[in-house]
Amino acid sequence: MLSQSILTGVRVLRTEARRNFGLAAPALNKVSDPIQQLFLDKVREYKQKSTGGKLVDSNPEIERDRKTELDRVAKQFGSDGKTDMLKFPEFTFPEVKIDPITQSAN
Repeated sequence: MLSQSILTGVRVLRTEARRNFGLAAPALNKVSDPIQQLFLDKVREYKQKSTGGKLVDSNPEIERDRKTELDRVAKQFGSDGKTDMLKFPEFTFPEVKIDPITQSAN
């Protein structure tokens, strides 16, 4: 019983350590590899160019293809044309009335 608890504890600690390291590693941002540094620089440059949600280095052909694909997806999933297909849908669930359970003392 005790050994099972110890094994479970070790598994939990291993998982937590892996998650915490995975979160902390990008935050350190100190890169020793020049290829990784170049990659990070290009990602930062790309993020700066893509302000306002627009595509970076777009041309009319790319915009036309994007619109064609969005129209195809809207048709496939039954959009009414008024719905923004790039926005995450909002769900509303109606409140369900539940009949109270009555207990009678016999």
